[in-house]
Amino acid sequence: MTTPAPTSVKGVGFRSERGPVLIAVMLSTALVALDSTIIATAVPSVVRDLGGFSQFPWLFSVYLLTQAVTVPLYGKFADVLGRRPVMFFGIAAFLVGSVLCGAAWSMPVLITARAVQGIGAGAIQPMSMTVIGDLYTVEERARVQGYVASVWGVASVVGPTLGGVFAEYLDWRWIFFINLPLGAIAALMLHRNFAERVERKAHKVDYTGAALLTVGCSLVILGLLEGGVAWGWGSLPSVAIFVVGALLLVAFVLVEKRVAEPVLPLWVFTRRVLVGGNLVAVVVGAVLMGLTSYLPTYAQGVLGAGALVAGFAVAALTVGWPLSASLAGKIYLKIGFRDTALIGSVFVIAGGVLVAMLNASSSIWAAAFAAFVLGIGLGLSSSPTLVAVQSVVGWDRRGVVTGTNLFSRSLGSAVGAAVFGAIANATLASRFANPPADVAGKLPPSVDATSLVLGSHEDTPVTRFVRGALADATHYVFIGLLVVAALSVVALLLMPRKTEQLEF
Repeated sequence: MTTPAPTSVKGVGFRSERGPVLIAVMLSTALVALDSTIIATAVPSVVRDLGGFSQFPWLFSVYLLTQAVTVPLYGKFADVLGRRPVMFFGIAAFLVGSVLCGAAWSMPVLITARAVQGIGAGAIQPMSMTVIGDLYTVEERARVQGYVASVWGVASVVGPTLGGVFAEYLDWRWIFFINLPLGAIAALMLHRNFAERVERKAHKVDYTGAALLTVGCSLVILGLLEGGVAWGWGSLPSVAIFVVGALLLVAFVLVEKRVAEPVLPLWVFTRRVLVGGNLVAVVVGAVLMGLTSYLPTYAQGVLGAGALVAGFAVAALTVGWPLSASLAGKIYLKIGFRDTALIGSVFVIAGGVLVAMLNASSSIWAAAFAAFVLGIGLGLSSSPTLVAVQSVVGWDRRGVVTGTNLFSRSLGSAVGAAVFGAIANATLASRFANPPADVAGKLPPSVDATSLVLGSHEDTPVTRFVRGALADATHYVFIGLLVVAALSVVALLLMPRKTEQLEF
């Protein structure tokens, strides 16, 4: 077993004894948060320099894929080896990937380097949350998670701005090189301030289970991300990917039942508090994907807002999230984890209703307010459920349950991308198949015609038609988002009202 070194100074501020570790965790989180927001505004410059326009969506897909499938593995490794080595490996892999991204000479090389970055990010995120779970009490944890969540809020504003500045005035490669000083400082602070006592003992590594889980999840998530985009849902590649992925996951379950030290213990799928908490994470991931993907599209394509204004509308979500997460601790200490999260689900549903009510005549402020309400709800839902799953197990299982929870969120993002993408594409395809007479023959040959109205106020028959089609598509996506948000209540009702330490 491994335990963090004891601390003698109370408090959760940056000046407490645990403060340097908290700062290091926040800097590590900033690596992932900035990388998630900084690249989007630089894509035109990247494509102009390297080419490969048809391949650039893989810059995002491959990163999400490698990040998601490695999270459960890192959770297990952290329980066996300790948090320090896994965190250092994650930072090192992320920085190596950043250097390779900055030095890329072609789009395939850049995509490969993004995969390396994703492998590093897969360690950084769960280890950050696990270290917080180790160092801070249940009473302190929600407030500290609010600090970490605020990093995402800052990144949502700073990231796109930096990406635009680097792409326009310096070089797009700096969006990756900027990670080097951040990562180096984080690693140095962790090395100096975060100590663990590691009990060395022999472990039998479940290589077969790890391989089956990684490849099986990779295929399923790949199918979800690319279905309806790279190939049709009913096409042979799509069916083959899902069938093979499902068979590998079935084989994984059979293997895990027999090995002495499973890489992902099956008990995480049988305990109510863990099942409920992980299903909430799936909902959170899906809602986040739907909002962050389609609210900017709505703001630019339907309302005619610029990219920066659209980004600020989404940033309202990351203002509400840390605000409510920092307050969640006081609430769940009084009424419990589940009831606090249920209050959060009410805000999530309310925000979903507000988003679903957006139309072509709404203001950007209405969109931002809806995102803010959703952020309040997500903070009140995700923080208590994560603390709940961490608090019912000891140190030696906390890495696994934290990793599984964050993997569930990544899986939710992939499912959300697939479901909401299918809704949007089907709506647009239906509208474009039957254009009015004054538009027929004037549209570009694909649904990419939506690019005609992004951030534009041009008023022609073609742009009016495209804007109306996009308004319909985002409206149906937002209705789907509301339905998914409502599922959070069902997930929470699976959790027991009172949580107790699990027995094994």
